[in-house]
Amino acid sequence: MVSQRTGASQTMAVELITVGDELLTGDVVNTNATWLAGELYARGVKTRKIVTIPDDVDLIADTVRGAQSRVDVVVVTGGIGPTRDDVTMAGVAQACGVSLTAHAGAKRWLTEEGGYSAGDLDPETTALPAGARFLRNPAGVAPGAVIDGVYVLPGVPHELQEMFELVREEFNGAIETSVSIECAESESALLDRLAYLDDNYPVAVGSYPGESVRVVIRGADEAMVEAAADWLREHAKIRD
Repeated sequence: MVSQRTGASQTMAVELITVGDELLTGDVVNTNATWLAGELYARGVKTRKIVTIPDDVDLIADTVRGAQSRVDVVVVTGGIGPTRDDVTMAGVAQACGVSLTAHAGAKRWLTEEGGYSAGDLDPETTALPAGARFLRNPAGVAPGAVIDGVYVLPGVPHELQEMFELVREEFNGAIETSVSIECAESESALLDRLAYLDDNYPVAVGSYPGESVRVVIRGADEAMVEAAADWLREHAKIRD
């Protein structure tokens, strides 16, 4: 059982946008979306939507604008390197109605910490949406950015994860209690018990079949989650 609490009274809602042609062709597995959703959930943040789009400036801009209209924070990953198909920053800038401009902080970071000379730097490497907050990249050379509630992070998984550590504390919400129960019955056989939980307890219930059926009960009220879990344990066959 995982049980966590926070004093936060309001849930932060987030949409995740993963960018990259390679994700849509199946050349690369989209592990970033799964990892981020799990990290955000652990902090009490609700991921309302996950979408994957190609490296297209206009589509990135439209998708970011739509997400901004619906949720508190948008997290965009991928397409922030120095190559020609890395157009995410341009799309985010367009969504926010600003231009791309060389960022002095990003340039200083790359020259002072990254070991680059100013003459060796491609100007595109330090171009961020005007007015954005620069995020250093502990594991790479492509800087991230934050602007108008949009966090732009790398697509390379280990770079994404290390950069996320820099902003993790900025994501907070009401952390739910979660109980996981392994049932030794088929999902179809459990339908009546799952329906009873839905109808009689103010909790969210999910069932995930595999070798057994894992039933996950979640909710903001720890006592209600525990009561629902106890009821299921009494009325279902539980796997040892």
